[in-house]
Amino acid sequence: MSTENEGTAVPPAPSAPPVPVDAPAASTPQASEAGAPTAPIPPVPPHASGGAQGPELVHAGPARAYASAEGGAQHGASGAPQHPGPGPEGAWPPPQAPGTPLYADGGAGGAGGAWGSGYQQPAPKPKNGRGGLVAAVLVAALVAGGVGGGLGYTLAKDSDNGSSTTLSASDSGGSVKRDAGTVAGVAQKALPSTVTIEAESTSGEGGTGTGFVFDTQGHIVTNNHVVADAVDGGKLTATFPSGKKYDAEVVGHAQGYDVAVIKLKNAPSDLKPLTLGNSDQVAVGDSTIAIGAPFGLSNTVTTGIISAKDRPVASSDGSGSNASYMSALQTDASINPGNSGGPLLDAQGNVIGINSAIQSTSGGGLGGTSQSGSIGLGFAIPINQAKYVAQQLIQTGKPVYAKIGASVSLEDSTGGAKITTEGAGGSDPVEAGGPAAKAGLKPGDVITKLDDHVIDSGPTLIGEIWTHKPGDKVKITYERGGQTHTVDLTLGARTGDS
Repeated sequence: MSTENEGTAVPPAPSAPPVPVDAPAASTPQASEAGAPTAPIPPVPPHASGGAQGPELVHAGPARAYASAEGGAQHGASGAPQHPGPGPEGAWPPPQAPGTPLYADGGAGGAGGAWGSGYQQPAPKPKNGRGGLVAAVLVAALVAGGVGGGLGYTLAKDSDNGSSTTLSASDSGGSVKRDAGTVAGVAQKALPSTVTIEAESTSGEGGTGTGFVFDTQGHIVTNNHVVADAVDGGKLTATFPSGKKYDAEVVGHAQGYDVAVIKLKNAPSDLKPLTLGNSDQVAVGDSTIAIGAPFGLSNTVTTGIISAKDRPVASSDGSGSNASYMSALQTDASINPGNSGGPLLDAQGNVIGINSAIQSTSGGGLGGTSQSGSIGLGFAIPINQAKYVAQQLIQTGKPVYAKIGASVSLEDSTGGAKITTEGAGGSDPVEAGGPAAKAGLKPGDVITKLDDHVIDSGPTLIGEIWTHKPGDKVKITYERGGQTHTVDLTLGARTGDS
């Protein structure tokens, strides 16, 4: 967005400098000290209010380009107005409404006139007296300057016989070296392997998110909620920072994990996958670098640290579908709608997570819009989990979830995950012959630990189970009748989201 004054004339320069006079001119009102015109502040557009008061957890994207706004607790931020160009799912900040003034709109500045006001030619002054003397001195100075300049050029030209000592200013301060361990070095290497994803449904709704190159075959890893609109016959494109744009298709998506894999059609042969790190070795305080398209601003790089690990997060995109659960990496790197699906990197440029959700207030985003932004609480899916899910999706097209074979309450609590007395849809709360039944768990038991991780609610338990693979052996601590028990349990498997 230009901050220059557009469509206003610049006052012409006078043909000759005004000549001073003996008597001082009459005093005139002084213009504003600022000198620059002051533009009126554009009114904030009205927006629909709604959603719960206080903080809410939402997906970090996609930034909506076509869909109408939705708000509310645990609902994804959407509703960004459509923006021109091939930018990501939604353009943020939203484009200005027609007629909205820019920073300077030609308004009056203080007591002075506005930019583009007419310029009045000064009246001619008498050439006698002191005014004439000054003019003569000016003419003499100009002549002397011209002679001196010409003489200097002649001497330099005549003495330029190959041994001239004349020095010229350097055009450059030297090459700038960006070491691999710096933020600039990491960004320079990682950006070419990130893409801005635009997904559009058959009804025209859609938005923008981010993804990164997973392998040389053209597979791109992103969030499920970024591509959800394009799953059933919609349109999907991926644009590289170079401007090259490719059509793509969904290979597989896992709603519960919030992970998806897409594949570029006619993928180029020079793809460079990002190096995957080890999210289990991440420590609180480690530096982080996030890449994405916040509010539609593609190829944006932000920095921060790991603020916490194993943060239980349940999030939703507001579509009324099942929530996603993760034991997330928390970061204060700025993450906004449109960052979803983008890589969270460590200081060496290794992918340690996939940016997925943010904690946000319900008061709306910049300019009073319904989409909130970063408050320094972002959450990423650990890459160790996302890598396993992506590989499953590429191989079979369907996600595989670890399970204990018991239904637990999803209500917020701090006492643990309680096995319900009735299963979903009237099924048994403890699956007959399943892992929980084999371990002796019963309805009413409250699970308080999985291995060494404290379990304070059902969503926390689900997120922690999904960090494991089917067949893994875990230790379950639970309470029954005021007594604490510990049992070993081998996790089962469930294929698909249904």
